[in-house]
Amino acid sequence: MRQLSSLLQGLARSMALGKERKEEGQGTVLRTSGTLWGEGSETFAAVWSRRGEKGTNQDCSVVWEGFGCQEDTIFCGIFDGHGQWGHYVSKAVRDSLPPSLLCRWQEAVALTSLIDGEKKLGDCQFDLWKQSYLAAAAAVDEELRRSRRLDAVNSGSTALSIVKKGDTMVIANVGDSRAVLGTMSDDGSIAAVQLTIDFKPNLPQEKARIVQCKGRVYCHDDEPGMHRVWLPDREAPGLAMSRAFGDYCVKDYGVISAPEVTQRRINARDQFVILATDGVWDVISNEEAVQIVAGTPDREKAAKRLVQCAVRAWRRKRRGYAVDDCSAICLFFHSPPS
Repeated sequence: MRQLSSLLQGLARSMALGKERKEEGQGTVLRTSGTLWGEGSETFAAVWSRRGEKGTNQDCSVVWEGFGCQEDTIFCGIFDGHGQWGHYVSKAVRDSLPPSLLCRWQEAVALTSLIDGEKKLGDCQFDLWKQSYLAAAAAVDEELRRSRRLDAVNSGSTALSIVKKGDTMVIANVGDSRAVLGTMSDDGSIAAVQLTIDFKPNLPQEKARIVQCKGRVYCHDDEPGMHRVWLPDREAPGLAMSRAFGDYCVKDYGVISAPEVTQRRINARDQFVILATDGVWDVISNEEAVQIVAGTPDREKAAKRLVQCAVRAWRRKRRGYAVDDCSAICLFFHSPPS
């Protein structure tokens, strides 16, 4: 019962510490651009965000080291708001999703341990994380819907997050932000492995769900290739993704907040993972991104350099368009070679 005992002790500590563990300056949570070392592990996170040319920066992020007071566990999340109040929605999801996930995971683990024992618990860790993520996402979306302080009818947010515990990484994605792994190839070069799907409305299964719910998916002539979600009888809202928190005007028409949850076992070749918003991926390829991060001598500047490269790419490749908000988290798995 050692794992159950450790879990319950962690739950008690997190409840006792409460808000203080999430306050800036406590050494456990990073909600701004900066860096954070994983206590008792080799993990290191670098975070950077830059406001675009469209107004308020609607991107935000969180890195929570010691997630749930568990050793060698880190939560990283990046959130990209859209619509008039998107910056408020993204921050609301950032603040609500991690504790909601943690609460449901701790309850699920405790219940499974008591009913089925430690052996069963070890066999179903991923299933517990997946169930916890789905339940947490549903609860957060419902909380947003009922909020009297926040109008999320025509505004929303993506949510891309990972939980890394030891050599296991669980990835959950809602929207069109993206996670890309940098891993070593046989020849010693860094290769890119995309870990998530960009949930765009024209993906076959996404479009089928939206159409079945009477929503419409098409792109305007002046935006070739940019598929959007539209109401059955109005030219609105033109949502450029098929999954999001908020956006309640199209929740009855096939847009959902359920994340895709996957798992990756980290091996010695895997070097880092990049979480970034579409402002980065619209102009930087997966391969370019991992080369930029791997080629940055100072890891503390890896996310900043990636974002700076994205901004320059916007101005070079998308002349005449306003630069989008660009944000990235680079999580390194191993200490740099001495």
